[in-house]
Amino acid sequence: MTLERWRRLSEWPMIGAAVVFLVAYSVQVIANLPEREGIWADVLVFASWGVFIVDYFVQLALAPNRGRWFVRNLHELAILALPALRPLRLLRLVTFLRVVQSRAGDALRGRLLLYVFGAAGMIVYCGALAVEDVEQNDPSSNIRSFGDAIWWALETITTVGYGDHYPVTFVGRCVAAVLMIAGIAVLGVVTASIAAWLVENITMETVAEVEAEMEAEVEAVDETLEAKVEALTRQVTRLTAALEEQRGLGRQGRTE
Repeated sequence: MTLERWRRLSEWPMIGAAVVFLVAYSVQVIANLPEREGIWADVLVFASWGVFIVDYFVQLALAPNRGRWFVRNLHELAILALPALRPLRLLRLVTFLRVVQSRAGDALRGRLLLYVFGAAGMIVYCGALAVEDVEQNDPSSNIRSFGDAIWWALETITTVGYGDHYPVTFVGRCVAAVLMIAGIAVLGVVTASIAAWLVENITMETVAEVEAEMEAEVEAVDETLEAKVEALTRQVTRLTAALEEQRGLGRQGRTE
């Protein structure tokens, strides 16, 4: 067993654990269930958390250079170890996007905008959940419902930022920073995609126009050559006839 093989084998199980975590976490946050009523959701959250822990330590054990892998994945350890960073476990769903990209291949390039907007929608939803979780019970917070959280997430990822809602907790501000960066990335990808599409269309139209002009010029040259060949043929025919006539007259004169 190698690290790469483990990652390939654990891709879908980890996606499943992330989806279970997302569903249970969504119910906990949006419904704001009392402790007794939300036991089942807690069980699912802790079960998925246990899967994440197993995956972390297996990868650490299989890493060729454990020290380097540990340093590069300190954020994973922090997310697993610190309860305050629990909302950031939703970043596990990014694995799903990576799997989709690797499976889709060239087809993904033709649906880039759909892929980007799908990723942006997931980030908005997860960001709204995360910020509502840490903000809804804070006395100084102005994000009290999931509707407020969704509106704030849309404002943030689109870099609008009206200022009517904003996080006041540390984790909430971390989520806001991630959304801001994601918003810039999404706008950049969309702009680049539209620019590439325009350049491609303009290039195709230009190539088509050049080819049409070249075909017209070739046809004109062919017609000119054909006309010249026909004229030369007629002239050769006349000269041949005249030459034959002269030869006939010469033979007739010698005979007389």
